[in-house]
Amino acid sequence: MSHTPNLLLQNVRPIGGNFDGTDTVDIRIAEGQIVEISAELDSKEDEELHDANGSYLSGGWMDMHVHLREPGYEHKETIETGCKSAAFGGFTEVACMPNTNPAIDSRDVVEFVKNNAEQFSVDVHPIGCVSKERKGKSIAEMGDMKEGGAVAFSDDGDPVYNSQLMRVALEYSSMLDMPIINHEEDLKLSRPGHMHEGRVSARLGLDGTPGIAEETMIARDILLAKFTGGHIHVAHISTAKAVDLVRQAKADGVNVTTEVCPHHFDLTDEEIERRDFDTNVKMHPPLRTQKDVEAMIEGLADGTIDAICTDHAPHAIQEKEVEFIYAPNGIIGLETAWSISVRQLLDSGALELAELITKFVEKPREILNIDIPKIEEGTPANLTLFNTDQEWSYREELVQSKSHNSPYLGESLKGRAEAIYNNGQFVINTI
Repeated sequence: MSHTPNLLLQNVRPIGGNFDGTDTVDIRIAEGQIVEISAELDSKEDEELHDANGSYLSGGWMDMHVHLREPGYEHKETIETGCKSAAFGGFTEVACMPNTNPAIDSRDVVEFVKNNAEQFSVDVHPIGCVSKERKGKSIAEMGDMKEGGAVAFSDDGDPVYNSQLMRVALEYSSMLDMPIINHEEDLKLSRPGHMHEGRVSARLGLDGTPGIAEETMIARDILLAKFTGGHIHVAHISTAKAVDLVRQAKADGVNVTTEVCPHHFDLTDEEIERRDFDTNVKMHPPLRTQKDVEAMIEGLADGTIDAICTDHAPHAIQEKEVEFIYAPNGIIGLETAWSISVRQLLDSGALELAELITKFVEKPREILNIDIPKIEEGTPANLTLFNTDQEWSYREELVQSKSHNSPYLGESLKGRAEAIYNNGQFVINTI
C-alpha cells in the first residue's frame, strides 16, 4: 500500500457512467481527486505512474454485508485485517454487521468502529443494532446511531424475531430513511439445522434447515414493510421461493431490497457430501439446491436481487476444525467474490459486465444512501482496477484476512481485482 495522493493511471478502460469499457484512457489523480481524463497524458515528477495495460476501471466496489469482528472477537478478524481483505478483493467500502462484543447498539460503539477505520484505504460503514444488545426485546437508539454514522440497522446473526419490535423498527426506518436488514430465519423451523433440509441431509443423517424457515420470515417482513412504509432489506437470500416473494413484493410496490452471496449462486448442499463434511462449506443460510442456485442467478439477471455481498464471516482455525455439527457457520468471502461472480454470472452470459458492475458499485450504495463514486473530473477518486480473464490460484499465502475459512482455497479462479484507489491510497494486489 502506498499513500499516493498523486497518481497517473495509464491505459485503463473505464466502465460505468459515461464509459462502456471499450475505450482506453489515462486518468490523473491529484490530492485524491480525479483532475484529468484524456486519451494520452504525460506523467509529472510528483506523481506515481501505473500502467494498467488495458484493465478495466470502475467506481470502487462496495460490500454491504461483512463481519469485521472488532470489538470483541479480534482473534477472528480486526478492522485492519478486514480492510486488507476487502482491498485485495477490490472493495473500497464495506458495511459491517453489529454482532460484536459489545454489540454496535449505541452511538459510542458506532464511532469507535468509524474512528478505528479512518486510516485505512477502505471506508467502513457501521450497521447498528435494531435491538439493544441484539436481544430482540427493546429497540436500540437508532436515531442517535444514525447521527454517529450508522448506515442501516440489523440484528444479523439472529433475526428480529418479535413482530412488534420489527414493526417499530420499520416505522423508525421510514422516518430515518434507513433500511432494516433482517437475517430471515424462523428459529422454530430452522433449529438445530446444520445444512439445507433435503435429500442430501437425509442421506447424511444431519439435521436440516428447510427453505420455509427463511421464506416465512421474509413473507412476514414484506407484509410489515407494506403496512409501515419502512424499507426492509432481505439479507443473504438463498431459496427460489424467497426470490419469488421479493419479486412479487417489488411488483406490488413494497419497499423491499435484497442481496445474495457468491456461494449461494455457486455451490449446493451436495458440497458437504463431496467434501466429506468440510466445515468450510457450513454457513447460514445453508447451501441449498441447484434449483435455488439457478433462481439466484435468474433473480440477479432480472433485477429482483439488487446487490452482491459476501457475508464475510471469519472464524479462527480452531473454531472450524471440529466436527461438522459443532462448527460455527460462515466463510470468508471478500477475496473471491469477484472471481466467483465472473465464473457464474459473466462467463455464463447471465449478466453483461456493466450489469455486474452495477451490483458491486451502485446498488449497495443506493440501498444504504451512500454517495456513488463516479469516474469524472472533479470528483473524489474512489476506484477499483480489475480484469475478467486473468487466471490465478487462491493460495493460503495470499489470504489477507486473519482467518482462512474459505471453501475456495486451492482453487483455480479467473478474474481478479488488481488494485484500489481510495482515501488518497493506492493499493496494488500482487499474486
